[in-house]
Amino acid sequence: MNKKQLQSEDTKKRVADAARGLFAQKGYKATSIEDIVGITGSSKGNIYYHFKSKEGLFLYLIDEWDQEWEQQWQEKESLYTTTTEKLYGVAEQMVLEERITEMIKGHLDFYQKLIQQGIDNGEFKQNNVEGLSVVFESLTMGLSQMSRKLNKKDALALYHLAITVFLHGIAKEPN
Repeated sequence: MNKKQLQSEDTKKRVADAARGLFAQKGYKATSIEDIVGITGSSKGNIYYHFKSKEGLFLYLIDEWDQEWEQQWQEKESLYTTTTEKLYGVAEQMVLEERITEMIKGHLDFYQKLIQQGIDNGEFKQNNVEGLSVVFESLTMGLSQMSRKLNKKDALALYHLAITVFLHGIAKEPN
């Protein structure tokens, strides 16, 4: 790599690290490109050059996290002898990952309010709001990973199917 490429990679890493901290601290929605500019001293143009958008930056961080997670898992996997132990090990690793825990907490709060609103206005039957929000978060997190390789039309169709199946289970029966 030449000097210019090294500087470009350094800038990209600095921006990604700053954004990771801001997203963890303030959340995705509350973090602006201006916040990232303020911390890194990079220009908006520089950030958009590397990541195209705030969403692109967030997806980059998810990919980076996926790679880190897989590497950590590969280091631990040999500690487990059976497939059952490995499944418990994966669950333990997910729980110990604080970045995910913080992100999910914000999602769960949002989904609980939304589901409670549906119960209050009579769309949904009375149910365990906390449990349903966990199920819905699991559904959307899984879909977000699975649909990344699909085109937008197919990804949207998959989300609609999943939401329809979810709603079928909680919709209030007509009288």
